[in-house]
Amino acid sequence: MNKIPIIMDTDPGIDDAAAITVALNSPEFDVQLITTMAGNVTVDKTTLNALKLVEFYHKDVPVAKGADKPLLRNYEDSSYIHGESGMGEYEFSPHQRREIDLHAVQAMKEVLEKNSEKVTLVAVGALTNVALLLMEYPELKRKIKELVIMGGSLSSGNVTSAAEFNIYADPHAAKIVFQSGVPIVMAGLDVTLKALLSPKSFETLPSLGRSGTMLHSLFSSYRGGTPDKGLQMHDVCTLFYLLYPEKIKTEDLFVEVATEGPAIGATVADIQRKYHKNPNTKVCVDIDVDFFNQWFLEVVGKIG
Repeated sequence: MNKIPIIMDTDPGIDDAAAITVALNSPEFDVQLITTMAGNVTVDKTTLNALKLVEFYHKDVPVAKGADKPLLRNYEDSSYIHGESGMGEYEFSPHQRREIDLHAVQAMKEVLEKNSEKVTLVAVGALTNVALLLMEYPELKRKIKELVIMGGSLSSGNVTSAAEFNIYADPHAAKIVFQSGVPIVMAGLDVTLKALLSPKSFETLPSLGRSGTMLHSLFSSYRGGTPDKGLQMHDVCTLFYLLYPEKIKTEDLFVEVATEGPAIGATVADIQRKYHKNPNTKVCVDIDVDFFNQWFLEVVGKIG
């Protein structure tokens, strides 16, 4: 099997923890690096959470700490969704793991340079690290196969009426990324609000071993939906797309990012295709939810 080499840029975060679980335990992925930034909680907390998850799964994957604030605007967290630690009320076992002695941007640079094949960037937090990488090392764009992000929306937002949280968290970074020319897949609210972990799937998790028990505990205190109506699995959609693109409907559109005014952080697409001949983004707009739930439970159940 030819594994997909990926760098995972993340701000764990409960749904990030689910995505990291999938990435680290799916045989299709070769996770070469996890990078962190300030997002759902501070960068110190997101880095610690990433280390906890790597230790929980006994994986030899380096973690590099990245940006501690957005490029230009003030930092705002979403601890009201994920809890003060970012991991709800779940207590991981103590460990001695440490992040590597490189900033996330430098660590990404090294991974991209050493690979003979192109690497996929999976970005499920604010795009600060990715923007810094593209600004500092534009020559490395050719080493990126595609950038699959969780962020944005073609319609309304979830942190303001217009903006989705990850783009709102650093809209200036997002604008740089969308203008970069790197192939982008945007798994935004149009698809992630449909990709719910069903009540039945939630109830099944504890029967799937220590991983299922851990995820059930995390999701029990998650404020992204409710266990009885469905839980929003935002970040997992990026990995699902990479494995099952045929199960997600997409549209090729030109997307821009608002960086000022009441719509700051909004992703504005030329849906009518009036002003841009060439799209810059493949936007996910629908998903096979039943297959998504089945797949996620199978991944967790196989961890053991």
